[in-house]
Amino acid sequence: MIRFLVVCLLIFSHISSATAQELIKIAESEAKFAATKIHFKANPNTSNYNITYHKLEFTVDPAIAAISGKVTTTFTALNNLSAVIFDLDDNMTVTSVTQNGNAVTFSQNSNDELVITLQNTLNQGNSTSVIIDYNGNPTSNGFGSFEVNTHGASNTPVLWTLSEPYGALGWWPCKQDLNDKIDTIDVYITAPKQYISVSNGLEQSTTTTLGYKTTHFKHQHPIPAYLIAIAVTDYKTYSHQVSHNENNFPIINYVYPENLTSAQNNTLITVDIMEHFIDLFGDYPYKNEKYGHAQFGWGGGMEHTTVSFMGNFNRGLIAHELAHQWFGNKITCGSWKDIWLNEGFATYLSGLTIAHLDGDASFKSWRNSTINSVTSSKNGAVYLTDADTTSVARIFNSRLSYNKGAMVLHMLRKKLGDTHFFDALKNYISDPDLAYNYAKTPDLMAHLETVSGLDLNEFFNDWVYNQGYPTYNVNWHQPTTNTISIQLNQTQSHASVSFFEANVPIRLYGSNGEVLDLVLDNLTNGETFIENVNFSVSAINIDPDSHLISKNNTTTLGIENNPFILENISLFPNPVSDILTIETSKKITFKSATIYNSPGKEILTPTNKEINLSKLSKGVYFIKVFTDAGNLYKKIIKE
Repeated sequence: MIRFLVVCLLIFSHISSATAQELIKIAESEAKFAATKIHFKANPNTSNYNITYHKLEFTVDPAIAAISGKVTTTFTALNNLSAVIFDLDDNMTVTSVTQNGNAVTFSQNSNDELVITLQNTLNQGNSTSVIIDYNGNPTSNGFGSFEVNTHGASNTPVLWTLSEPYGALGWWPCKQDLNDKIDTIDVYITAPKQYISVSNGLEQSTTTTLGYKTTHFKHQHPIPAYLIAIAVTDYKTYSHQVSHNENNFPIINYVYPENLTSAQNNTLITVDIMEHFIDLFGDYPYKNEKYGHAQFGWGGGMEHTTVSFMGNFNRGLIAHELAHQWFGNKITCGSWKDIWLNEGFATYLSGLTIAHLDGDASFKSWRNSTINSVTSSKNGAVYLTDADTTSVARIFNSRLSYNKGAMVLHMLRKKLGDTHFFDALKNYISDPDLAYNYAKTPDLMAHLETVSGLDLNEFFNDWVYNQGYPTYNVNWHQPTTNTISIQLNQTQSHASVSFFEANVPIRLYGSNGEVLDLVLDNLTNGETFIENVNFSVSAINIDPDSHLISKNNTTTLGIENNPFILENISLFPNPVSDILTIETSKKITFKSATIYNSPGKEILTPTNKEINLSKLSKGVYFIKVFTDAGNLYKKIIKE
C-alpha cells in the first residue's frame, strides 16, 4: 500500500543498493500521514446489492480542488430493494439521479450516505442502473483522498487521488466496503488539453473539444472502490516491455518532465522484479492490460490496480507496490483487520527482491532490521481488532501490519520449507473463490495447511492473532563427547501468549572451528533436546541468521555431571583469586581443561592442573575438565 512523505527519509540516491533499513523506512513512512482517527467503517446499508459496472465520468482541472462527475452504476439486488444507498461525503452535492432515463428522488444525510428511491421495487437477483450527477470541492481524508498541488520549478499543477482505506466517498459516490468488487469500469477524465490523464486499465481513446481533452480508460477485472484512482498533470510517458512466461504487456510510466531522465534510469529494474514475481507466484494478474507508474506528490506510493502512484522510484518502493498487484489487488484483504494479507506480503516480497538482486547476506540484513522494528515494542498483533480499524495509523502500522506480517510469512516459509510454502501461495493466489475477490486470514492458513499437512492453528494464534514475541535462554552442556544437551527456556513480552511455539535455529561452534546448524521444534517451555555432535562445542548462538522474531536471547553453559566424576575430581579454591587447582584421584587421568565465560564462549585452554586466572575479570565462569573417564562441568567464581 501507500508510502508517504517525510521525503528526507524516503528518497534514496542509488536505487540498486536499497538496504533493509531503507525498506523499513518506506513502511514506517506510511503511518506518518495517519495521525488522525477516522470514523468511517463498513456501512451495513450498502450490503444488500452487488455492483457489476461503473462508468465514471470526471471533469477536473489540476489547478482547482474541485470535481464534477457523472457516475453510472449497474448493480444486482441481493434482497428486494425499494431504495439503494451509496457512500458519498455530504460535502459533495448531488444535482440529479436518473433510472431508465427518468428522474428519481434522492437525499443526502450527515452519515455520508446518498439514499436513492428506486422507481419500483427491485426484486432479489434483478439488476438496474442509476446515473448520478454531482459536483463539489472534495474534503481530503485518510491519507489524502483528493489532492491538488504543484511540482517543478514552474509550479505546474498536479491532481491525484488516493482512496485507501476510506477515502473514495470523498470524491465520488461509491460502495467502499470490502465485500464487493466492481466487475468492469470505464473511466473518462476530462481536463484542460495541455495535461495528460491516467487511470486504471488500458487507455482506449482521447478526444479534444473546446480546449478540453477527454481520456478514456477501461479496466476489465474486478476491483474494489479504494483501488480506483485518477491523476492529471503535464506527464511525460515512456514504456518498458515485459515478455516472460506467456506474459506480454507494457509497463507505462507517467513522470514529471523534470524527473524524466532519472526515472528512465531507475524504472527499468521493474522488468526484472516483475519477471521474478511471475516465476514465484504465477502470471501478472492484469497481463491483458498494463502495469505502470504515475508520479505523484508524496515520498511513497499506492498500488492502484495496473498503475501504482509513486512519490519516487526507489527500488524497494517499486518492488513493494508491484507485489500488491498479486497480494492486495488480485486478492484483497476481506476486512481491514486482515490488512497484513496486503501489507505483510508486499513487505516480504520487497525482502525477496533483495535476496534475488543482492544475495543472501543482504537479505539477512533486511531480516535483522525487520526483526529489530518488530521487537522495538513489547505489544501488538498482526491481526487487528474491530476498534483498530477506525484508525488509519493502526491499520497501516509499519511495525505490525508490515514488518511483523512480513516476518511471520518468513517464519512460515522456514516452517513449511520452500517447496510447500511457495506451492501453497500459488494455490492461494489462483484459488477460484479468492482470485479477483477477497480473502481473510483463515483462507491463507487453509492453503498452507493443505499443502504442508501441518496443523497451523497454534502458530497463527501465537504469531498472528496475539501479541508480542519470545525471549530465549538456552542452557546447554555436553553430557558425552558425541552429544549435546540443549534446554530452551522462554519468556514472553506480552501476556496474551503463554508460550510461542516455534522452530528455533541454533548454531554450534567447535573448539577447532567446526560449525553445526540445528533447528529445534520447540513446543514447550523448558524443553530439552539431545542432539548428536562430533566435536567439542565451545559456544552456541541462537538464531544467528535472523529467521525468528525474538529479542535479548542469551545462552548459559550448564552443569550436569555423573556421580563418579564428582567423586574423583575436585577444584579449589572456589571462589578463586589467582590459581585454580584441579585435583584428580588415581582412578582417572587428567587430559585438559577449557574455561568459558557465562555465555559459553571459550576463553582459556590450559593443559595443566594449575590454572592462572589472575588476568580474568571478576565474575562467573565455567570450566570443563576432560579425563579418560568422562568430563566435569563446574561453575567457578573469580574474585
